[in-house]
Amino acid sequence: MRTTEEMMRLIIGTAKDDTRVRAVMMNGSRVNPNAPNDRFQDYDIVYFVTDLSSFTQNHRWVDRFGERVIMQMPDAFDLYETDVAPDDRFAYLMQFTDGNRIDLTLRHVTDAQAVLASDSLREVLLDKDGLFPDDLPPSNDRDYHIQKPSEERFLACCNEFFWVSTYVAKGLWRQELSFAKAAMEGPVRKMLILLLEWSAAKEHQFAVSVGKDGKWLQHFLNKDIWETFVATYPDGSYTHMWNALEEMFTLFRKVGREVAEDLGYTYPLAEDERVVQYVAQVRASAHKTEEH
Repeated sequence: MRTTEEMMRLIIGTAKDDTRVRAVMMNGSRVNPNAPNDRFQDYDIVYFVTDLSSFTQNHRWVDRFGERVIMQMPDAFDLYETDVAPDDRFAYLMQFTDGNRIDLTLRHVTDAQAVLASDSLREVLLDKDGLFPDDLPPSNDRDYHIQKPSEERFLACCNEFFWVSTYVAKGLWRQELSFAKAAMEGPVRKMLILLLEWSAAKEHQFAVSVGKDGKWLQHFLNKDIWETFVATYPDGSYTHMWNALEEMFTLFRKVGREVAEDLGYTYPLAEDERVVQYVAQVRASAHKTEEH
């Protein structure tokens, strides 16, 4: 596996050799002093260029970065209905056979200030034309700190969690695995993680980041809460999914009431109890078809 020094020389050297590239910036975990370091950290790189189309007319220019396992060009995709090809950027996501990965985004030089202002996790690696000030403050994760929720947002999180939980119950009763999984691992899981993020952040005055999708939550939650959270991840068994949903209810109520009390909000206990009772009734009527 190429070392960090080798990769940085390649990334910066490529930019130095190409007159179209006027500046280089690195974002992401490699410039986050609070992020754990490991071999899977990406090199999140932005090349600020004078002529974006001259790069995208022939994508073979990225071959110089090394032998690839796979490459994705998301800005060339028409995979999802929401995909719209941007005209001001183009990204090459490259996984190399030696284990390194570069996520390289091309941006026009006129976007330099906007990109700088949009992310506190950034380090300028090369600046041929003085696009960026010399006295930039050190990179930090300030923009990724979990924000204290308003009571309205807290209640909306609770409502979404319990509302979509009824979809999970319906899918499990019907034995529609993919539907039930989509609801459980989509909106329900998202709201549970959001609540856990608030719980973790309030202990640090909302000046902390737990990473994308709560990937560092284990380091912020007490052992009992974490173990209960782990128990909410089921396999494809309907019985196990019912059990996991009940664990989600238990965890959400415990953490939700603590967050509400600490923030001076009112936890929607009546709504919670009605949904939990409703789901229990649905499960009871489905017991003959559960897997044992």
